[in-house]
Amino acid sequence: MSQDSQLKQSVLDELNWEPSIDAAHIGVTARDGVISLMGHVDSFTQKRAAETAAGRVRSVKALAEEIEVRLPFDNKRGDGEIAAAAIERLAWDVPVPRDDIKVRVEKGWVTLMGQTDWHYQKAAAEQDGRGLHGVVGVSNQATIKPQVNTANLSDAIGGALGRSWFFDSDNVTVSADGGKVKLSGTVESRHDREVAESTAWAAPGATAVENNITIS
Repeated sequence: MSQDSQLKQSVLDELNWEPSIDAAHIGVTARDGVISLMGHVDSFTQKRAAETAAGRVRSVKALAEEIEVRLPFDNKRGDGEIAAAAIERLAWDVPVPRDDIKVRVEKGWVTLMGQTDWHYQKAAAEQDGRGLHGVVGVSNQATIKPQVNTANLSDAIGGALGRSWFFDSDNVTVSADGGKVKLSGTVESRHDREVAESTAWAAPGATAVENNITIS
């Protein structure tokens, strides 16, 4: 069996192993470590769960995700209902700054706008939108408020990466222009790549992170 065939089967096995996914209508292709997911699922939550499950399989270097959300009839909601539910969910979520995130819904697609102080707040708002009945997609257009002091941003991120036991930080390069951070270099797994990105986002003053790290 070729490496691509073995990787494809490993991803299929992982999708079938994950209890939150009905993988009956998900197809997988593999080529040189790049996995493509296609087909359809019943909810946006399943769509994201499928991407997460495929990404944690060893030897997966990149993902192309083309899964369509096809809502069952009893899960369909009007845009007004979805918007009201999203506003209520955001109001109850402690990490999300109250009234800082605005919501627009069109044909089941949720768009988030506004500004937050931290990336984790922006990510929490997106997570709230994903889990609502009737949602077929989420576009997170919220931005992070810029901070004045970003002069030592790259050094701060490099120091945080150096404290991590997940990978050798000597193989990762950090550069910053104002609050815009760029990561480059190589790591051994997709998980390590994600750790590096989340570490960069945790830095005070980071408003954007471009992750150009490759998987060796």
